[in-house]
Amino acid sequence: MIATVTGTLAERDGETIVVQTDGGVGYAVTVPAGVAERLPPRGGRVSLHTELVVKEDGWALFGFDRAAERQVFQRLLGASGFGPKLALALLSALGPERTVRSILARDLTALSSVGGIGKKKAERLVLELQDRFGGLVLEPQASKPAGTEDAVRALVGLGYGIAAADDAVRAALAEDTPMEPSQLIRRALQQLAAARGGR
Repeated sequence: MIATVTGTLAERDGETIVVQTDGGVGYAVTVPAGVAERLPPRGGRVSLHTELVVKEDGWALFGFDRAAERQVFQRLLGASGFGPKLALALLSALGPERTVRSILARDLTALSSVGGIGKKKAERLVLELQDRFGGLVLEPQASKPAGTEDAVRALVGLGYGIAAADDAVRAALAEDTPMEPSQLIRRALQQLAAARGGR
């Protein structure tokens, strides 16, 4: 099993990257969107925790910059009818912390908001995996000010992805200025517009 890959980021094409090791081997690794965003520019050094998935039609290597995120991916693969493509889509859309919180809290709305996961699949995911995520230790989440989740839900209602909405609300809160919920939503929208304009 290939447990880790360390080397130079040689190529990147969306969520698929090539890590060139010091030994001269280039590994094609698929990563969740959040990991892709945190990667250094091409030519930078990377070290990833990896999971090799072997299927009849080929082998695929998936990479994560935190061991805990790889654990979430591994446990998602334990659900029936839940392959690496859906597991990756879930982690890309929600991130590992929100994925685990959604499963433990039976938040079917958040889970079924991910492409390819309808309400029935979300229910099956919760039913099969709720017990398996109980002992998983992720980085502690800082307590969120009142209105944070409402702001995220409002942004999702406007068509933004959950992960993007969550990041925008966190960025707005980082300004450390007391805000009413409506102000928080406006600031988060400004963050989203700025992020989109910077692309």
